[in-house]
Amino acid sequence: MAPGGAGSRQRAYRFALDPTPAQTRALLSHAGAARVAFNTMLAVVRANLDQRTAERSYGIPDAELTPSLSWSKVSLRNGWVARRDAVAPWWPENAREAYTSGCFALAAALDNWAKSRSGTRAGAPLGFPRFKSRARSKPSIKFEGKGALVPTGHTIHLPRIGKVHTHESTRKLGRLVEAGQAKVNSVTVSYDRGRWFAAFQVEQVTIVRPRPLGPKSVVGIDVGVKDLIVIARPDGTEVERLRAPKDLAKAAATLKALQRQAARQVGPVDPVSKRRQQPSAGWLRTQARIRQVHARVANLRQDRLHKLTTRLAQTHDVVGIEHLNVRGMTARAKPKPHPSRPGVFLPNRRRQKTGLARSVADAGFATLHQQLQYKTSWFGSTLVRADRFYPSSKTCSGCGSVKAKLTLAEREYVCTTCGLVIDRDLNAAVNLARHAAASVAEESGPDEGSSFVSGGGTQKPRPAFAGTGRSQRNRNPTSTTGTPSPQGQGSTQPGETSLTSDEN
Repeated sequence: MAPGGAGSRQRAYRFALDPTPAQTRALLSHAGAARVAFNTMLAVVRANLDQRTAERSYGIPDAELTPSLSWSKVSLRNGWVARRDAVAPWWPENAREAYTSGCFALAAALDNWAKSRSGTRAGAPLGFPRFKSRARSKPSIKFEGKGALVPTGHTIHLPRIGKVHTHESTRKLGRLVEAGQAKVNSVTVSYDRGRWFAAFQVEQVTIVRPRPLGPKSVVGIDVGVKDLIVIARPDGTEVERLRAPKDLAKAAATLKALQRQAARQVGPVDPVSKRRQQPSAGWLRTQARIRQVHARVANLRQDRLHKLTTRLAQTHDVVGIEHLNVRGMTARAKPKPHPSRPGVFLPNRRRQKTGLARSVADAGFATLHQQLQYKTSWFGSTLVRADRFYPSSKTCSGCGSVKAKLTLAEREYVCTTCGLVIDRDLNAAVNLARHAAASVAEESGPDEGSSFVSGGGTQKPRPAFAGTGRSQRNRNPTSTTGTPSPQGQGSTQPGETSLTSDEN
């Protein structure tokens, strides 16, 4: 099967570059060329929109307005070609792909803004594109050449720049291209965390790795800021518990000392006149050290999450997680105005909220979920995401009753109905595992049901059912829906097979 058909997918291969000083200057020049093309065409688009807005204010009919400017990639690129001699007479010094990438980036930004404004684009609202600054924008260039961009050994070939050495071998990608299993569409060279990187956008043939035969391994994963992950099976067995590394918290003392040192040095803004000035060499060195610390923290987090998600996708057949509102968890605390005293605000626990948001960002919940989503498709496993409002932590894994309220300070789940005492995170992981198994059983049909038993905690003698007010449905043995029995024991219905595994 050749890449480009129905059985192919888009994949990225990222390599760290080791350019020479001359190549570094050339890369910066190409990135600056892309920025100039972006800003030039953005100014043209803004002028066209402002002109049409002014004409409307004069009462001119829409049919007589200045013609609108097309925002397509080809139109913006042609507009740049018509203006490049006057705007940038030095344009022949760089490859044409640099200017094309700037125009294409502007076309994508305008398209995203238009879709966000009309409500057809999901996610947070986007504003109108802004001009790129040399100091604040990330240097980036996109080269498109397909066959000319195939990496070989420890080098990649870029137009006008030549062969650039890489820190690691690119032979894996080169072999896939030679075998006809992958096709390079483009490569994006960017400067990030103190290094140059080359990201190859590849169209690769989908090869699903066969899963071993036998009982399926179904697990649930609960993520947290104290324990990064808690993995459990539907029967209540705890498989793994990984403490949160908290790389950013460990580097907080170093960052605090460096930032205090930078505050005592001459920075880019005069603290008295509030005017910009030339920063001192010591301030620039301190900022470079701060960037190094942040880069190391990000690299440690990225490496750890990649290794963890790859192992989970390869080891287990069905993985159940919950859909977390990470954006809401990391948002700032909103002010709480006093209901009867205007201008007076109540305590909103801003300090606690900020600490929780910092811990959530340090753990990388969103990145972990994103990596699990595409890696499970790579290795042939199944990812089941519970709904955002699924009460995994409030549901008792022994009897199925749901608590009305459970604070973050309660680290143990104590069921008032059946008396089960279990770790809070383990209880949530067990519920997620059962939810995942039940979802897979429903999709597989009645011949692949599930059978689970509860466990993982200390269960006290439970009271009689009389007068509890609970429905009879929760007191029945488990069925194909995976609902546990009140006694904490599951039963397999006729024709069902277990989805649990006794491995590991």
